[in-house]
Amino acid sequence: MSNPAEVNPDRSDVTLSPYVERSRADWAALANSTPMTIDAATLDRLRGLHDPTSLDEVAEVYLPLTRLLSTYVHHTGELHRASNDFLGLSVGRTPFVIGVAGSVAVGKSTTARLLRELLAGWPEHPEVALVTTDGFLFPNAELERRNLLQRKGFPESYDRKALLKFVMDLKSGKPSASAPVYNHLSYDIVPGEQIVVNRPDILIIEGLNVLQPPRQRTDGTAGLALSDFFDFSVYVDAAGDDIKRWYLERFRRLRETAFRDPRSYFTKFAAMDESEALATADRLWDTINGPNLAANILPTRGRATAILRKDADHQVKWVRIRKI
Repeated sequence: MSNPAEVNPDRSDVTLSPYVERSRADWAALANSTPMTIDAATLDRLRGLHDPTSLDEVAEVYLPLTRLLSTYVHHTGELHRASNDFLGLSVGRTPFVIGVAGSVAVGKSTTARLLRELLAGWPEHPEVALVTTDGFLFPNAELERRNLLQRKGFPESYDRKALLKFVMDLKSGKPSASAPVYNHLSYDIVPGEQIVVNRPDILIIEGLNVLQPPRQRTDGTAGLALSDFFDFSVYVDAAGDDIKRWYLERFRRLRETAFRDPRSYFTKFAAMDESEALATADRLWDTINGPNLAANILPTRGRATAILRKDADHQVKWVRIRKI
């Protein structure tokens, strides 16, 4: 299916867009004969809780996306060599950085893990690292001190300076950079633990707010944004009502699994009766996750290079790619 503005750009009754949109069927055809490099067992390992992503969807959505990403990586390498020649430099190439953004429960973590697995299967770039921004949340004690524990996941709940420094270090050519470790069971940063990333070919940064624009300083100038260092970005999108429903379904499933672990921060939810627990989850969405999506996450969608739009069945319905 072609974008009508692409077919006849002289028509005055169409709205030109910075994106090219393709239906799932048309997008799937772009994979051509790209080989599938993961099997059902690997997909089971990569999928998030209650995520229905199938091998068919991997073939029809994520294989074409990684094919396009590989093209970007290749030509960015050519640009690096041309830039070195022009400037008379011999500096090494820095990692190609991909940002993956989207709401809680929309499936961005599965998307990021699939991209890492598929891209690592290409011989041109075997070293692919994935870091989530959860590790850069302030520890719970610090969030409590700042009266931000009920705004966990909002932009102000992250140590943005540390996150920016992590990516800048790798983009500056440092051989390695380290990131804190977040434990979803304890709902907190693990004291003293670090993930060390050794200058990969590709670095994927996944998180709610990775596409946030630069912050305005009091003097009217703007600082750097994390997305300033992205070479490509993906926003996983869906209708707000669908995302809320998926969030409640995931909450219900967690009550039957992880929340029953005595080490879990959320054991109190497992002890509630189902109606009380789901009412609590509904309130958490309406007071925290929903407002964060509306105020901070969704407004960044237009900053992405690619948008994957999911339908009510959690399947990607169409893809938009920003024009160059």
